[in-house]
Amino acid sequence: MPARSRLDENTILAATEEILRRHGPDKATVVDTARALGVSHAAVYKHFASKRALREAVTRRWLDRDRDVLAAIAADRAIPPARRLRTWLHAVLAGKQAKIRQDPELFAAYGALAAAHSSVATDHVADLLRQLTAIIADGAAGGGFRTGDPAATARAVFAATAKFHHLAHADEWQDPGISAELDEVCGLLLDGLHSPATNEE
Repeated sequence: MPARSRLDENTILAATEEILRRHGPDKATVVDTARALGVSHAAVYKHFASKRALREAVTRRWLDRDRDVLAAIAADRAIPPARRLRTWLHAVLAGKQAKIRQDPELFAAYGALAAAHSSVATDHVADLLRQLTAIIADGAAGGGFRTGDPAATARAVFAATAKFHHLAHADEWQDPGISAELDEVCGLLLDGLHSPATNEE
C-alpha cells in the first residue's frame, strides 16, 4: 500500500518518534518525517501545522503511555490513601527513570518543550496534580489526612518531592539511593499529614 494512502496522524507520529530516537530532537522536522514516510511535507502539514505542533503531539503521546498506570494507582480505593500516596510517588519516579534510561532522545525533546513553556509540559504536570489531589482528598474524606484544601496540599506535596520528578533533577534519578531517599521523604510527608492540628506557630 503506498505510504500516501495510509497517511494518518498515528503513522506520522510513529515515524517522527523513530526519527527522534535515531537522530535526536534537532533532526525531527516536518521535512525529515515526510522524507521517512515517502510523502511531501505538505501532506504532513495537513495534520500538523508546524514542527513544534508535530513535536508536541509526539511528546504528549509518549508521556501518556504511563498515564494509565499512575491514574489507576491514584483511583484504587482498595489501597489505603497513605500507602497509595507512597506507591504513586514511587511510580512517578520509576516512570521518569525508565523514560530517561530507555528513551533519552525523546526525554530531551520533552525537556526542550518544558523549557519553552509548552502546553505539553503544563498539561502533564496538571494531570499529575489532579491524580495527587484525588489521593489526598480520599485521605481527608476518610479522616486519615488533615487538610482543608486537598488541591493546595497536593501542590505542596508535589513541590516537596520535586527532586523525584522535576526535570532539573534528572541527573540524580539514577543514583542508587534515590528510591530510599524518596521513601524517607514520603515518611516525613505522611507524618505531617497525619499530625494533629495545633495552635503553635
